[in-house]
Amino acid sequence: MPGTHDATADPASFRPRIPAEQWNDWRWHMRKRITSVDRARQWIRLSPDEEKAIAGSAGKYRWSITPYYASLMDPDDPACPVRMQAVPALGELTEFPGAEVDPVGDMYYRKTNRIVHKYPDRVIMLITEACPVYCRHCTRKFHTTDVSGTYFRDNEGGSFEEDLRYIADHPEIRDVLLTGGDPLSYQDGKLEEIVSGLRAIPSVEIIRIGSRFPVLLPQRITDGLCEMLDRYQPVWLNTHFNHPKEITEESAAAVDRLLRHGIPVGNQTVLLRGINDDVATMRTLMTELLRIRVRPYYLYHCDNVTGVSHFMTSVEKGWEIMEGLQGHITGFGVPQYVLTTKIGKIPVARPYFTRTPGGLLLRNYRGQEMAVGDAVHPITEPDAP
Repeated sequence: MPGTHDATADPASFRPRIPAEQWNDWRWHMRKRITSVDRARQWIRLSPDEEKAIAGSAGKYRWSITPYYASLMDPDDPACPVRMQAVPALGELTEFPGAEVDPVGDMYYRKTNRIVHKYPDRVIMLITEACPVYCRHCTRKFHTTDVSGTYFRDNEGGSFEEDLRYIADHPEIRDVLLTGGDPLSYQDGKLEEIVSGLRAIPSVEIIRIGSRFPVLLPQRITDGLCEMLDRYQPVWLNTHFNHPKEITEESAAAVDRLLRHGIPVGNQTVLLRGINDDVATMRTLMTELLRIRVRPYYLYHCDNVTGVSHFMTSVEKGWEIMEGLQGHITGFGVPQYVLTTKIGKIPVARPYFTRTPGGLLLRNYRGQEMAVGDAVHPITEPDAP
């Protein structure tokens, strides 16, 4: 299985040997997160550029890596697709034209300390800045990894009463997405307070959780967590696999636990330069996701976020990848390619049809074309009665 790791038989001999009891405890991983050059050197051989980037990001962007996620990295290759998502890079410190701290408009649509209400029937509830790993490509990089704590203004742990009241006072809200940061950073008890508060609001039909824990620290997906969430159904979880190396025995087991408790799992991949911006990698990722019963949901075009722009590809590259998926893997394995903007998610796809005077000219995934009639625009008018 891609990326499978045995903590007791690590191929990099210089890496620490971790007893299974500790390795299987998500709290141990959170306590032992890598946040310094010295700790990182226990897992990977840092390049000079990586060391410069870590030093340059000090006081600007947070970074941390769980031992589990570090174990998936090639210890000798700075271009490892797992490593590139977690270890600071010099590109983060480079200014790019058009880059913004909030290109998706969270602050514009912010209604309370935590509520972002962009769409009529649903809201985002940003419940924490904390993450097990601070992904270098995060859309909310300024809010979650900026060391000044700009979003919550030192009030992350405050009461959720105002946020729940806003949702209750807007009965058109039927769908709430818990995100952040990563909601599963909370202990089960604290998370249950929030989830139960939402479930007590009659107009809330669906609770969604956006979490990368199944990828970054799958040990967090315990039976206890799943049993708690199962009490507040319907609950959906969307996660964020970006490369086949991230699909491991541990992550597959985490997904299985969620599914066995009736929690569907979807995936939101980000198109990232140098990580997954080729057809072969993306095909493998989508088919591997289906094998572990994760439904590909979105392929996000990387946002032009300050500190993230170096990961961006062209939209044309995204089109190329989508056309390399369409027809080559089963239909429900093809995600929707979108750009996130201040006016919402915008689907980005080349049309597979052209209107003609006689109907439609269709094009399939091989580029073959076929003309068909269109009942909406009949070729001949019916005879008068």
